[in-house]
Amino acid sequence: MSGNPKTPDPNETSNAQKDPDDWTTGDEAMTGAQASYLKTLSEEAGEPFDDKLTKAEASKRIDALQQKTGRGN
Repeated sequence: MSGNPKTPDPNETSNAQKDPDDWTTGDEAMTGAQASYLKTLSEEAGEPFDDKLTKAEASKRIDALQQKTGRGN
């Protein structure tokens, strides 16, 4: 580590890289931000929007719809 606590250790994995299945709060209801973005992606992809997804499920669905719509690349 660099000694600066604000400089990330390149050997550590951040939450952004952690598998949603491993999230400690992954089984909670998706956040409002996730729901809003997922609804937008669902509309663009012509897919149904499921408002009952967990945080982890929503994250996976967002990833899949980003691939389908070309967003997030």
